[in-house]
Amino acid sequence: MAKVKYAYKEEDRSGTARASATHLKISPKHAVEICREIRGMELEKAKKYLEEVIRMERPVAFKRYNRKVGHRRGLNGWASGRYPVKAAGQILKVLENAEANAEYKGLDTEKLRIIHISSHRGPVIRGWIPRAFGRATPFNTPTTHVQIVLGEA
Repeated sequence: MAKVKYAYKEEDRSGTARASATHLKISPKHAVEICREIRGMELEKAKKYLEEVIRMERPVAFKRYNRKVGHRRGLNGWASGRYPVKAAGQILKVLENAEANAEYKGLDTEKLRIIHISSHRGPVIRGWIPRAFGRATPFNTPTTHVQIVLGEA
């Protein structure tokens, strides 16, 4: 098993808890937008936000990947947004895993804040779909790596 390197460099790990997930079958673009949205939030607020996105009550503002993205009600200061339900669910699982790691280390879970969250493109799972007349078209599945570091505020 290879050693996982985090994009976040920390000198003292005593007040932090980490979690990561690799090869998630979610859109890298959706993951980038969600990570940007919850970066710096308190843990409970971030979990509540992701649950609202999953229930499609609150949209995620798409600031970078916003070409041909429709406007959504409820976005302050930005018009275009979406409801990336699948990506929000996977990132919520990683966030809950980081919370469990913090609890195991003896950190106060009510004071936790997201210090670092990042998503990176993973390898593409290549596939083919058979078509008519003996042809085939590619059916590729992108993967994403997510890293989260929580710290006491």
